[in-house]
Amino acid sequence: MIVTVSAVLLLAVVVVVLLRQRTVGIGAALMCAAFGFCLASTGIAPAITQALHAVAGLVSLH
Repeated sequence: MIVTVSAVLLLAVVVVVLLRQRTVGIGAALMCAAFGFCLASTGIAPAITQALHAVAGLVSLH
């Protein structure tokens, strides 16, 4: 759970930075968020979660 919240906060910061630098528009950011919600309801969601946990485990070791 902590990894999920940390990932969400990190990705939110990245989106805010991209929006402030005008690298990505509001419409594109909303479409990416909608895609994320749709992706979370598919069968691949557990695999993505496991991959994120594995990456977090590798990062925490260093």
